[in-house]
Amino acid sequence: MISNQDFIQNLYDSFNRREIETVLSMIAEDVKWANGMEGGFIYGRDNVREYWQRQFEVLSPQLEILKSETDEKGRIVVTVHQVVKDLEGNILVDRIVQQIFTVENDLIKIFEIGETD
Repeated sequence: MISNQDFIQNLYDSFNRREIETVLSMIAEDVKWANGMEGGFIYGRDNVREYWQRQFEVLSPQLEILKSETDEKGRIVVTVHQVVKDLEGNILVDRIVQQIFTVENDLIKIFEIGETD
């Protein structure tokens, strides 16, 4: 079994390299995924794929893990430095944010966005 730290590092490394199918293989079919662009949630792996395809047509996000820990509910809480650029390289967002993962059966079941700086 892979450790939470290795799981999260692989997740973020794959996302930053735009290896979306690798990331999608780490989430449940019926995932509940926070929509960071428009608010609310996206439901289901296929809808997350479509969301990222739309996102990457206009934005270039990069995430650097600063800290990862497990909270009292067993969720993985990751503090990340998030830098989002437009396709011309202009910085649109540069902040620290918490991203929260509920993992069941070695797959991400829920992704939430927590506190920001």
